[in-house]
Amino acid sequence: MTEQDQATAKGGRRIQEAPIHGPEGFEGMRRAGRLTAEALDILMEATVPGVTTDRLDRLAFEFAMDHGAYPASLFYRGYSKSICTSINHVVCHGIPNDKPLREGDIINLDCCLILDGWHGDSSRMAYVGEVPRKAARLCEITYEALMRGVAAVKPGGSTVDIARAIQTYAEAERCSVVRDFCGHGLGRTYHDAPTILHYVEASYDVPLKPGQFFTIEPMINLGRPAVKVLSDGWTAVTRDRSLSAQFEHTVAVTETGVEIFTVSPKGLHQPGLLQPVNPAA
Repeated sequence: MTEQDQATAKGGRRIQEAPIHGPEGFEGMRRAGRLTAEALDILMEATVPGVTTDRLDRLAFEFAMDHGAYPASLFYRGYSKSICTSINHVVCHGIPNDKPLREGDIINLDCCLILDGWHGDSSRMAYVGEVPRKAARLCEITYEALMRGVAAVKPGGSTVDIARAIQTYAEAERCSVVRDFCGHGLGRTYHDAPTILHYVEASYDVPLKPGQFFTIEPMINLGRPAVKVLSDGWTAVTRDRSLSAQFEHTVAVTETGVEIFTVSPKGLHQPGLLQPVNPAA
């Protein structure tokens, strides 16, 4: 789950000092990140035509309970589910319900598990059965945008390096980057500094230092970047009803570069490994 940093000062977004973590933090985040990735592997395999997002939510909750963890989103600011399930034109924060998934849907599965006080946060796109080529292409572009953002992380760099890598690639592919939501620091706190923008904002640039933990989670639209939040107070959708996709990793700045905490143990993070694509659609 993402949270937009609303705290701004005159002339731009307020820059807050990001926590620096040591070896204990790295070990805690490795365990939490891996467990979250394992949960997402199970959810990816269970995402088939006819399954309900409520069923996926129950799977995530049961997995967390079986492994001594707790879903960070459950009862967070009144949210009543263990994961977010954002389908087709839903940008983020889609609420699981009893409506079955349909052949050709694409869905973002967003899960954050707390293990021994540490937060592992990640999301992936899953194909529901055979999906249209344009939907698959959007997912592929979004995943590549994420990984380009991750590759830009290094000590001595800055958050604008991440933003530029994502925005430059996505817009070159004729897609748009959502501005309303962003990545965030985390660790023992769910949402912390630094804020990670996925587009370049000239007045906001935070130095990257070893020991910082944060998410990178670009939301990319096939149409325009504008979104709106529905009356439930959570579900964000594209204003033009265009398809939207998102991928997310939790990462750390290391002494030499970047460490990803939420890599899939089964290699299922990359889109399209479980389900086919319909090239004619």
